[in-house]
Amino acid sequence: MAFDHRALIEEIQEQYREADGHRPWIVGFSGGKDSTLLLQLVWLAVKELPIRDRQIYVVCNNTLVENPKVIDYVDGVLNKIKEEAHKQSMPVIVKQTTPALEDTFWVNLIGKGYPSPNNIFRWCTERLKINPTTKFILEKISDSGEVIILLGTRSDESANRAKNLKKREVKGSRLRKHILPNAYVYAAIKDVKTDDLWQYLAQVPSPWNASNKELITLYKNANSGDCPLVIDKTTPSCGNSRFGCWVCTVVKRDKSMEALVENGEDWMEPLMELRDVLATSRDDESVRETRGRDGVEREGRLGPYKPEFRAQFLKLLLEAQREIQIDQPEINLINYQELVAIQVLWHRDNIFNYNVAEVYSRVFGTTIDLKGTNDRVIKEKEMLKDACGDDEDFQLINELLALQKSKTILMNNRGLQNDLENHLGRFVQNKKTDLL
Repeated sequence: MAFDHRALIEEIQEQYREADGHRPWIVGFSGGKDSTLLLQLVWLAVKELPIRDRQIYVVCNNTLVENPKVIDYVDGVLNKIKEEAHKQSMPVIVKQTTPALEDTFWVNLIGKGYPSPNNIFRWCTERLKINPTTKFILEKISDSGEVIILLGTRSDESANRAKNLKKREVKGSRLRKHILPNAYVYAAIKDVKTDDLWQYLAQVPSPWNASNKELITLYKNANSGDCPLVIDKTTPSCGNSRFGCWVCTVVKRDKSMEALVENGEDWMEPLMELRDVLATSRDDESVRETRGRDGVEREGRLGPYKPEFRAQFLKLLLEAQREIQIDQPEINLINYQELVAIQVLWHRDNIFNYNVAEVYSRVFGTTIDLKGTNDRVIKEKEMLKDACGDDEDFQLINELLALQKSKTILMNNRGLQNDLENHLGRFVQNKKTDLL
């Protein structure tokens, strides 16, 4: 083996045994080649130690729109890690982070009408990746005072990554500062070359009884790379043929998914078709509003997707789920909580021509109970209109309530006061203009 794995294991042991052992280790794990090598070396290093008093958290982020083939593999690996950590008395706890309901891809795209992401408006990375993992890290900082984050970043991956690794180094230490306060990064495998990495994984069995050969086969079939744990905006996002979200429209082509289909995963073809719809719809003026969600029209900028496109895409998504579940019954492209949240947002946006439960029923031929969101909101609006009498007053109060309720139900009150004040300001200005 070209790199000295024994020396690296001893270095990891030295870092683990430091006197400040109260600082837990947080190992970023995506299930890809880099994070697998990192965790394997950490596991083997710590297992040799007689005292294992530093807690190790293995953190894996699931955006809920991951490539299904990859997430199925990763879930299996995480289960093996949990089982073997218990059997081998390893101080390892597995944590899988997911975005908050109000931040999920479908709640934003279908519910709020956000256009599919591109390089200019890449709203997905922070909501789906950075925020969930950052929340967990901040909780551990609050518990322990400081944490050390172990990342499988390597200088060999790219010149930019090598530059970022160098920039935050702490002089005389293998640690570097993280952008989060009281957090440090330990890039244990930063000097390992890609060829050496593959050679090691091919020769050294997984200590948690997973199959490195399965991982190697997955890479070969996808002709790809893994998507790193993203915890700040300097970490490269997915794309460039990496394993990432199957809905990603930041890149022109999802080469990894195309390669998987070519290698026998035919059931993934509906995902490719849906991604193509998202990619072409983004700049299609016929499916976009002229005003933003705040009601303001901005020159040269389109607004959210129109209600009819949101409803049509939900139908396409559910039809793809129905088709895929014929061969892959365990795969759900959208979950029940997201369907409920989408219905709430449609009602708060005064979209009553389309109903999530009806779309679901037409696709699957079965009914779905969305907790009576439709009946409740209709009754609220009827009572409000009777109380107001005047259509203009009803419209203003209804719009203000829509802002407040959509944020409250989705547990997101950020910017509520500012939104209400802006909306009132625009209403007053419009009234003045009408008088003139």
